[in-house]
Amino acid sequence: MANAGIQLLGFVLSFLGFIGLIASTIMAEWKLSSYAGDNIITAQAMYEGLWKSCVSQSTGQIQCKVYDSLLQLTGLVQGTRGLMVGAILLAGIAILMAMVGMKCTTCLAENQEQKGKVALTGGILIIIAGLCALVGTSWYGNRIAKEFYDPFTPTNSRYEFGKALFVGWGSACLTIIGGAFLCCNCTSKGSGKSSRYPTNHSAAPPGRDYV
Repeated sequence: MANAGIQLLGFVLSFLGFIGLIASTIMAEWKLSSYAGDNIITAQAMYEGLWKSCVSQSTGQIQCKVYDSLLQLTGLVQGTRGLMVGAILLAGIAILMAMVGMKCTTCLAENQEQKGKVALTGGILIIIAGLCALVGTSWYGNRIAKEFYDPFTPTNSRYEFGKALFVGWGSACLTIIGGAFLCCNCTSKGSGKSSRYPTNHSAAPPGRDYV
């Protein structure tokens, strides 16, 4: 049997990663304006997210605008949106399944083998959700890095990694690690193999006596 403490730790890490994925998706600071190598002091800073873009003035005033049309968005933003939203939905379903299969809950207590399978399935789904989020954040970050090092990109059009990317990377790692711990719930079935084979009783057929 897997240690119930490790299983509980995996659930906590997965839940924290799930909350982090939601926060990362909602945050607007996926990329921040960069002025590296520029000596001009600007009065405003721009940052963009998956749902809106914002401008921060030097006076502290922040103005944000939600993207008007889905069809006007780039393939990068649409793809990252789909990966992050899919990861959140998949992680939410997986966490509910993991709650049912955990040893500290009373659900399916009469069938421990089925309970272990449910926890294992939940752990696998959580790992898949973490991988989806990791792909989405890495894809977005890779595009920012390419545009930053592109010599044809103007200095005032370059962006750097925002806070949401770091939150997303950390949350994806927590989710994957938590799902791996939950997968440790897989029980050994070696003890039940002997009962599957009927015992062979060798006895002389009745009614026959040999002298």
